[in-house]
Amino acid sequence: MADQHVRRSGADYAVALANLLPYGPAWPRHPWSILMQVIEGLAGYWGTVDSRAADLLERESDPRYTLELLPDFERNWGLPDPCWKAPQSIDQRHQQLLFKMTLLGGQSREFFIDIAAWLGYTITITEYAPFMAGVSQMGDTRQMDYWDGIPGEDPKEPYYRWYIGGEEQRFFWTVHVANAPLDWFRMGEAEAGIHHHLEIGLPEDLMCLLDRWSPAHTKIVYDFSNLTPESQYAGLP
Repeated sequence: MADQHVRRSGADYAVALANLLPYGPAWPRHPWSILMQVIEGLAGYWGTVDSRAADLLERESDPRYTLELLPDFERNWGLPDPCWKAPQSIDQRHQQLLFKMTLLGGQSREFFIDIAAWLGYTITITEYAPFMAGVSQMGDTRQMDYWDGIPGEDPKEPYYRWYIGGEEQRFFWTVHVANAPLDWFRMGEAEAGIHHHLEIGLPEDLMCLLDRWSPAHTKIVYDFSNLTPESQYAGLP
């Protein structure tokens, strides 16, 4: 529940100030008197101050609703982030600010999958481990570790637990991207003969964030081979 501030107008302050004045012929209370007009003029300023204080308490101090202090919040939290395109709406700026303020970080599959979902992408992750004598097992090992990181869902592409190859493969992991950003031709923005009806771009925002937050000793390989016409719409806002 948001904090509430009792807002008082300039008229409220004028009445309070007039009640503090002495009584007598030199202190007329008539609304048309010069004294009351001066008091109303002075009290109007305090009504403005009161309203501005209420705005600061009820709206500007809350990053979910701030308007005037939004640029200050963004500067303090390092926004706009270079990985994201400059947002066009106040609502998008609020969402990015809250995302940055509440981000806890992590190195699990769930962390990176949730980041992708927040950006509007559906991904799965494959990790690799070289075959090691005395540790690895022979045969089909896909049933041992083929979970794709999405709780409660069956895996779509089971993968082997161990692989034949150099030991440096343990430092690589593959991000399978199921959908990509769509840039449709829009009247008033696109130009006929130059822009296509639809352009399918790379998820540069996703790649930028994952590359930044991935463990420093690892390298991400992005896989776009599973893109389908239907998957282009999955997870997009």
